[in-house]
Amino acid sequence: MAQIAQSGSNRIYTRETDETGKSVIRVKGVSKEENHAFITMARHFHALGMPVPEVYSISADEMEYTQEDLGNTLLFDYLSEARKNGQFTYDARTMLERSLRGLAHIQTEGAVGLDWSVCYPVPAFDRRSIMWDLNYFKYDFLKLTGIDFSEPALEDDFEGIANRLLKEPGETFMYRDFQSRNVMIKDGKTYFIDFQGGRRGPIFYDLASFLWQARANFPQSLREALIDAYLDEMRHIAIAGPMANRKEFRATLDHFVLFRTLQVLGAYGFRGLHEKKQHFIESIAPAIQNLQTLFAGSEELRIAYPTLAALAQTLSNQNAQASEAGKTPNNLTVSIYSFSFKKGIPADESGNGGGYVFDCRSTHNPGKYEEYKS
Repeated sequence: MAQIAQSGSNRIYTRETDETGKSVIRVKGVSKEENHAFITMARHFHALGMPVPEVYSISADEMEYTQEDLGNTLLFDYLSEARKNGQFTYDARTMLERSLRGLAHIQTEGAVGLDWSVCYPVPAFDRRSIMWDLNYFKYDFLKLTGIDFSEPALEDDFEGIANRLLKEPGETFMYRDFQSRNVMIKDGKTYFIDFQGGRRGPIFYDLASFLWQARANFPQSLREALIDAYLDEMRHIAIAGPMANRKEFRATLDHFVLFRTLQVLGAYGFRGLHEKKQHFIESIAPAIQNLQTLFAGSEELRIAYPTLAALAQTLSNQNAQASEAGKTPNNLTVSIYSFSFKKGIPADESGNGGGYVFDCRSTHNPGKYEEYKS
């Protein structure tokens, strides 16, 4: 049995072998309602032939379940080199396109017959959930930056965003956390995982979530090509409506990109600035860049949300100053490594010599205890 590294979730995943000798993933959740949502959705999608993990067994209290082992290749990792150098090969583009074409099907066909009442924590994308996410940005990110701002003016922008987003029809399945870390590749095919936060809602949100993921590093030309592939698939499914006019579709999508970017900044603030998780801290700067680029390229957004436009510029300036300060040679750097003693002490790359080694083999990993995880 091997524990799989956690990301933003508090669920515990372990890879183990069942009584038949087959490798499965055991999931231990912290919320029965969240587990129930995933199990119900997974079985619904799997019955429709959608590329999701099959659920094999469930504990009586629904706090644990086993699911199909889809291997170790996340789309996020598959795109690692492309993200670093900005060069997306034919294979990388193919996997991205397959992901978005698959999304079109799970959003539309997957919504048919789905029991929305199991969705966690709410069954639909509504004003309350929109305001939750916007306040997530305000309290868990913006206030932590120390930037001065007018709360009444910011709330005016929040109300404007909610009004605009709720204009869009929402009878489709909104994955809500559709991003490359939640797409897996096995035998050249893409599979979807971690959709337990899904609910009834508009199609735009997932597209914004995937294409404007903070560290995806997608060139704008690639984003537009992938949007075209998505719209093409929607036409094959015979979905009309917002797909009929690409220009209007893109203008609407920008509002959802803004909303999603604010939401993830709230998550990065909580997971990074508060919980000190490095992955989320590293995602803040690219997300701020996305925010600034979005406002710079859309007069419609600048007019609709003037307070957020000004804050985006301030955050971008603050980010640039912090980046510049980090380049100065007058900082003290302390490097701390966890290592396996049998593999040797980590090499000292600084050239300064010295340092300390602590033998912690007698100490349990506090991350394995619920009360110490935070």
